[in-house]
Amino acid sequence: MNFALSEEQNMLQEMAKQFVNRESSLRRIRQLREDDLGFSREVYGKMADLGWLGMIFPEARGGQQLGMVEMSVVMEELGRGLMPEPVLSSVLLGGAAILYRGNDGQQGDWLPRIAAGEAIVTLGYLEKQSRYDPFDVATTATRDGGGWILSGEKTLVPDAAGADAIVVTARTAGGRREREGVELFLIEPKADGVELKAVPSMDFRRRAHVGLEQVRVDDSQRLSGATAPDVALEQALAVGTVGLCAEMLGAMNAAFEMTLEYLKTRKQFGVPIGSFQALKHRCADEYVQTELARSSVYYAAMCLDEEMDDAPIAVSTAKARCNGAFHLIANESIQMHGGIGMTDEHDIGFFFKRARVAEVTLGDTSFHRDRYARLKEY
Repeated sequence: MNFALSEEQNMLQEMAKQFVNRESSLRRIRQLREDDLGFSREVYGKMADLGWLGMIFPEARGGQQLGMVEMSVVMEELGRGLMPEPVLSSVLLGGAAILYRGNDGQQGDWLPRIAAGEAIVTLGYLEKQSRYDPFDVATTATRDGGGWILSGEKTLVPDAAGADAIVVTARTAGGRREREGVELFLIEPKADGVELKAVPSMDFRRRAHVGLEQVRVDDSQRLSGATAPDVALEQALAVGTVGLCAEMLGAMNAAFEMTLEYLKTRKQFGVPIGSFQALKHRCADEYVQTELARSSVYYAAMCLDEEMDDAPIAVSTAKARCNGAFHLIANESIQMHGGIGMTDEHDIGFFFKRARVAEVTLGDTSFHRDRYARLKEY
């Protein structure tokens, strides 16, 4: 595999970098902390105009028909700016679920609108008892005439409050942890029986518990494409995980660069503290970790694009690697900034908070190490 970006991918990266520098700043992130939605629809619409929201969708569905490598290039730059717009939740989770499991009608109805930024669709698959197992599903879907009755609860659903629809998992048959019998349904957040409870988060992203109390949905709201629902769910989570890893990669690099700049300007004993050998060694270790994370992320993206057999292993490797690297760099960045790094007035704290939430999103390090071991049959 050639890990170097192509000329077109480098141009895409530069475009994304310029966009983030122009449209966002950590000052904007501070303002959005108090916003009910938590992101800017105007900025999100500009992303749609650039084609980023349809990057992984087929051209026939309003997309660009590119791959996860190109998507990762964009997500990395969005991560550098800590941009909270729902690209991950709507494109790489909810949109991907419809892409892989939706029938022609469902794809034709939703994917062009997601790509155009006109609709936001998120994914709710976690439950209180499930940890990260997508098939530990206690939510039930019971046949009722020409439709279904859904009952249960989904936890930590990203951007649920601003979503036009939520793809939720529900069990129609089988035991709680069995793959068979798990189906995907599209529900409307404002439908009767749906209750959203906002969940405070240290990274200020909007998440909610979604209660389903005898929610009736039509059969047309059950995703019913050719791909089996368990396979489609795993594919959507793989795409979302790699996208999150790319975002984490961008954020950890931004934190690292911010810290390096501080070490060059902060003086002690009449010299920049970056000249101290102990700090140089720690920075060198951080650089190594970012480069290892970069290789794992783009290898996982290539595996997904080429539908390689070891793609699930590569995805878990990337997430475990990014979890550890971002955790380390966030910690070191705060420590090297000293007391000022602990204040809300300094920007470095935003990266620390994002690291803590991102590393437990879509699987923490223990989960992905265990998954890697199972996939490798250790």
